[in-house]
Amino acid sequence: MNKEKLVKSLRIVPDYPVKGIMFFDVTTLFKDPECYREIIDALYEEYKDKGITKVAGIESRGFIAGAALADRLGAGFVPIRKPGKLPAETLSETYQKEYGTDTIEIHTDAIGPDDVVLIHDDILATGGTAAAAFSLVRRSHPKAVYASFIIDIIDIPRTTPIPADVPVSALLQLGENS
Repeated sequence: MNKEKLVKSLRIVPDYPVKGIMFFDVTTLFKDPECYREIIDALYEEYKDKGITKVAGIESRGFIAGAALADRLGAGFVPIRKPGKLPAETLSETYQKEYGTDTIEIHTDAIGPDDVVLIHDDILATGGTAAAAFSLVRRSHPKAVYASFIIDIIDIPRTTPIPADVPVSALLQLGENS
């Protein structure tokens, strides 16, 4: 994987969505076919032998690589969405973000006890969204849970820790001043 190309292609937006936040915009990686292919290829290589049966992508940028990865792995795709976006019965989890609170939901029948689930999102920062997603997924008692991210922002304190028994990977580890 050409990490230098990925880093050079990444757009960093200061003070978005609020002042003081340095936003890592991965949409610039998705629009470049070489970068997008490298992301999917690297994620596939990491998880091809883990027995993944479902990839749970977190709204919204987690859908973009998550769905492509699910296809490549021969797994199902499960959307984890903001409230009111899923049409059937849901489980929900409210969590703290760097700049407020948010809630995510998953269909109650999306994951079963025989599933091996990979939770995917674009960025790991404080850990709030990821920890909420783990909480939702674990309510269905899958066999195993993994987590993948495109970027781990390593110099932001994890205010909500990811459970220690969940293997976590990130393609890039960057600081806010990268």
